[in-house]
Amino acid sequence: MMLSQNKLLNNGAKHWGLKLGAQSVVAGTNIEEMIKSVKELNAQGMSATIDNLGEFVFEKQEALEAKEQILDVIQAIHEQGLDAHISLKPTQLGLDISYEFCRGNLEEIVSKAEKYKIFINFDMEDYSHLHPSFDLIDELSKHYTNIGTVIQAYFHESAETIKAYKNYRLRIVKGAYKEPEHLAYQDKKDIDRHFIELIEYHLLNGKFTSIATHDHHVIHHVKRFVKTHQIPNDKFEFQMLYGFRKDLQQQLVKEGFNFCTYVPFGADWYGYFMRRLAERPQNLNLFAKQVFNKKTNLFIGVGASSFLLGRMSKKQPRDKR
Repeated sequence: MMLSQNKLLNNGAKHWGLKLGAQSVVAGTNIEEMIKSVKELNAQGMSATIDNLGEFVFEKQEALEAKEQILDVIQAIHEQGLDAHISLKPTQLGLDISYEFCRGNLEEIVSKAEKYKIFINFDMEDYSHLHPSFDLIDELSKHYTNIGTVIQAYFHESAETIKAYKNYRLRIVKGAYKEPEHLAYQDKKDIDRHFIELIEYHLLNGKFTSIATHDHHVIHHVKRFVKTHQIPNDKFEFQMLYGFRKDLQQQLVKEGFNFCTYVPFGADWYGYFMRRLAERPQNLNLFAKQVFNKKTNLFIGVGASSFLLGRMSKKQPRDKR
């Protein structure tokens, strides 16, 4: 988690490309590579939510470049006829620079997406950005209807938040950032319990539910729950990350469930990649198995690179932002 937020290593990763093994879980560094990946998913009966990677931006020019890239992705979705929508992070678009600056960037994106009937999902980040992000959603929702967001199950307050946003399309996740005990559950059992409670609530009371998990126990529970409560398939979907548990993704499609793959791409892949490895031990195991099966030398390289990154970070001053 500490390495994922190291600015020096993040900048270095942009020059390294995807040489540390991230190509297994990141769909390329440019729009052309991403489109190819999404078309392959669509051909398998899967939709996609596309994340132009980047977050915690502190320079206006970088935020403006991210906005233009996302606008280009929206145009590509429209022109290519992709079964896809957008996931974005407010901090990539300037939330740490200026609330109004960020709101202006987001409105330009949401407006163009609505023109093409493309859904925009606001990804949630760490707790310090949680409520400003909801404020942005509240403001933009007064004028646009193509907006949804994420509920993170590890936050204590999520049980109340999901009620306030039950009329939105919501993605429900466990949570990927390190948060203090007074804000978030720390024990896996508590997080899993709350996760299922939130899923059940929104399935029964909400607009549309995206269930984002690789946990087959949760998936089996949801299958039983929707059958018991006669919840139609068009009210929910399962979501997984690009490159993880491909067999299970394909199995869910074959069983007739709606399935959406979270497709990250771009040069700013490092923070995303490191958090995916860090947030759950299972993710590291899944990634290692896939890479090992493909290229043994790449698997070894990932381990060696992780060790070197750790050594490098200890020699650098900590980023205080």
